[in-house]
Amino acid sequence: MTQGVLRAGQRLPAGAVEGWWQATDGHQIRRMDVPAGGDGVLAARGRLLFLPGRGDTYEKYVESLSRWQAEGWAITALDWRGQGGSGRLGDDSTTGHITDFAIWVRDLADFYGQWAGQAAGPVALIGHSMGGHLALRAVAEGAVRPDALVLSAPMLGFYAPGVPWVAQYGLARLAEAVLGPTRAAWSGSEKPFSSASSRRHLLTHDADRYADEAWWIAQRPQLRMGGASWHWMAQALLSMRGLMAAGVMERVDLPVLLLSAPRDRLVSHRAIVQAATRLPQGELALARADAAHEFLREVDAIRDPVMTCISSFLDRFTVPAAAMG
Repeated sequence: MTQGVLRAGQRLPAGAVEGWWQATDGHQIRRMDVPAGGDGVLAARGRLLFLPGRGDTYEKYVESLSRWQAEGWAITALDWRGQGGSGRLGDDSTTGHITDFAIWVRDLADFYGQWAGQAAGPVALIGHSMGGHLALRAVAEGAVRPDALVLSAPMLGFYAPGVPWVAQYGLARLAEAVLGPTRAAWSGSEKPFSSASSRRHLLTHDADRYADEAWWIAQRPQLRMGGASWHWMAQALLSMRGLMAAGVMERVDLPVLLLSAPRDRLVSHRAIVQAATRLPQGELALARADAAHEFLREVDAIRDPVMTCISSFLDRFTVPAAAMG
């Protein structure tokens, strides 16, 4: 690839090294490690772990990772087991499937346990959508403990106005019983019963940033993913219900920034607002009212304030390693 002619969303951060982490059961998890400032020197700012959403790959967020790198963070990004470059768990090469969300929490806990102690200084965790859900669940369960946690449009409930949880779960269980647990619940878009043509508008208003995803898939066809399985849907609903249960949020005793948009049509804005009020150190920041789901890949007028908000939050709740005695 000729780096000089590519958009920011089509370039890996300077000095990035791609590799693998082996989970305890031998599954290979794809990772990317990014040195602070791009110079390979130990970060003075601290270290940041980035966790993408459902069906995502870390390539989708390289523009944001590069900005955090420039701010002095050394960054690691992962592809979840069963998606991106970390293989598949279903019956085909595109459907996103998992038997239990606890598997992902265990992967995160095991990786974090090895990664967090490798250098001095503060540690921040940023998760988008499903990645935000899993990060918050891992913190609530005591599996990981960063100095600060940032959740971008966290998946704490599906956007399904007028459809109660029991009906959503009942539909998922019925569909997996009739169609099979690994059958994709949708294709082409980002949720059941939505058209492929609606996908971009669910994710971002920025046509160029949206196109960056297709560019990466053209370069790396193994990254292509479609919808999630019906069993994933059922497990997601169970995991979200457990995370939102009484007393769970209340035991998260570290600073948490929750970013949400009132018109998000993939995850429940209402659930995010409720979580922010229940988290002892929760802070809610609203993206512009018309923002779509992927704030980090939105048009500049939406994305820039979000990025500034994240940086300001991290500045308040993490002390740079260089400032530590």
